[in-house]
Amino acid sequence: MDNRVLFKRDMKEKQELVNIILDRFLPRKDEYPKEIHKAVRYSLFAGGKRLRPYLTMLAWQLYKEEPDPITYVAAAIEMLHTYTLIHDDLPDIDNDEYRRGKKSCHAIFGDEVALLAGDALLISAFELITWAPLPEDIKKALVLDMAVESGVRGLIAGQMLDIASEGKKPDKKTLEFIHKNKTARLINMSLRFGAKAAGAKANDLKVLEEFGNSIGMAFQIVDDLLDIEGSQDELGKTIGKDKEKEKMTFPAFYGIEQSRQMAEDYKQSAKQALTYFGGKALFLEMLADFIVDRTN
Repeated sequence: MDNRVLFKRDMKEKQELVNIILDRFLPRKDEYPKEIHKAVRYSLFAGGKRLRPYLTMLAWQLYKEEPDPITYVAAAIEMLHTYTLIHDDLPDIDNDEYRRGKKSCHAIFGDEVALLAGDALLISAFELITWAPLPEDIKKALVLDMAVESGVRGLIAGQMLDIASEGKKPDKKTLEFIHKNKTARLINMSLRFGAKAAGAKANDLKVLEEFGNSIGMAFQIVDDLLDIEGSQDELGKTIGKDKEKEKMTFPAFYGIEQSRQMAEDYKQSAKQALTYFGGKALFLEMLADFIVDRTN
């Protein structure tokens, strides 16, 4: 069977495994107080590629065959990611009415409920890690790691500078800081969690970090380009928001053509890093192609 078919099947199967864990873990939408549970479920199950959980599971499977133990951690990472999307869409931040092809959380449930839904997902992500059938010391390390990566030294730092940079002249240092912390950092964390939980050695983690940095930057560049060249139907969110809000993006600093070449260069760097793992990393290599070639 064609490797591309196997890759798509594997991604879909792992998406379903993550969705099963999320569905079992979350309160039902009719549980009191209903509105918050409806908002959380609406945002989590609105679609999405489950890319970050998939990275976690692929990194785990460089060392272990059975994916079930790490699926809880992968699902927790999706909860963390969805929290960032809900908050990014809020009127006081990016003010986007659409996400994943549907109305954004605040557009359906109101700003106050959306804010709390994001908070609930962030907090619950830590709890879900503790449900994983993994050694206690591993779970403790992952909880601490997630706290650091999602806090003011990581993700929130990138979000803060993204807001503070609106309307300002783009500069390379700020641009790279924003996207290494907002995008590449979460992608790196996803890979590291899967590998560390499976017992990866320090050199392996270093190689995966190199891969993660490269695909993280490629992912963000493609996102920036799609905001200019994509369609709302395919992308699932409002087009042209970056220009409207004068965001600090790669096309704003480098231009469209150079940005497109940079995404390709980052992809090649990512794939080169994976030669360390040989054939075991085939789906990670194919994921790098998927990230750069995607239309949504």
